[in-house]
Amino acid sequence: MRDRPRFSLVHLLFWLAISYAPAATGIAFQPDHWWRRITKPSWTPPDQLFGPVWLALYFLIGVAVYRVARRDTPATPVAVTWFFVQLVLNALWTPLFFGLHRPDLALVCIALLWLAIVGMIRSFARVDGRAAALLVPYLLWVSFASALNAAIWWLNR
Repeated sequence: MRDRPRFSLVHLLFWLAISYAPAATGIAFQPDHWWRRITKPSWTPPDQLFGPVWLALYFLIGVAVYRVARRDTPATPVAVTWFFVQLVLNALWTPLFFGLHRPDLALVCIALLWLAIVGMIRSFARVDGRAAALLVPYLLWVSFASALNAAIWWLNR
């Protein structure tokens, strides 16, 4: 194992592109009339906040997975697997919530996503502590989004 792998812009861009992939479902399933008419808690952020937050989070996730994927350790394959698990769950939440209008199914999905992020952070920490730290804002945002999802489900059941 090399202590300091060389920086590779191509590899960084590769991992950033993969990290931004769930944004495609956000583009395909945007808030619609259903979102505007359901009951939401008073602490729901304005719609304009979600896009910039996710852009920043996807960037942090991409940098984190780049830092991990370039390390040759026995823990790297497990860490990268956790990355892909959370990626799929992240991409699945939007069609469930905004596409199918199913906050109940989306709540199950986001709970699994939260667990996958915790697994990813723990596995990233075994490879690169800084990479794991880059994921903390993601966990915090998904924690908030989980509470929001749960509140919306509760208010509209």
